[in-house]
Amino acid sequence: MIDYQKILNQNMLNVLKDILKNIKENGLNNNNHLYITFLTNHKNVELPNWIKQKYPEEMTIVVQYEYYDLEISENNFSISLSFSNIKTYLKIDYNAIVSFADPSANFGLILQKNKIQKKVKKNLKNNKSEKNNVIHFSNYTKN
Repeated sequence: MIDYQKILNQNMLNVLKDILKNIKENGLNNNNHLYITFLTNHKNVELPNWIKQKYPEEMTIVVQYEYYDLEISENNFSISLSFSNIKTYLKIDYNAIVSFADPSANFGLILQKNKIQKKVKKNLKNNKSEKNNVIHFSNYTKN
């Protein structure tokens, strides 16, 4: 039996990996910025305890101006971001990612069904562009 959902999820993660590689090589321009929502309680996510306490289930990071040390590997990516002027290291397993979006391009993908879907949809609707490049693959899953 072909596991279509597994194949689809892997390819959506490959889109994110390619975007991250592009950011690492070329930086961000044209007002591009990336929102990445992930599960903070996932076993393969590394965060400081104060972030886990503040966001015990999930959080959204924004990769835009102040990001450092972006590294992409097969199973995860790591990045340092500034939180209240504190440079903070994060290591995020791809399997912990719920969604990612670039509102400036009106593009996003939802990788896991979750309550965060409403937030991603709202962020993308706030963009004034009329093009909608969000693909909701959960509409095509088997119930």
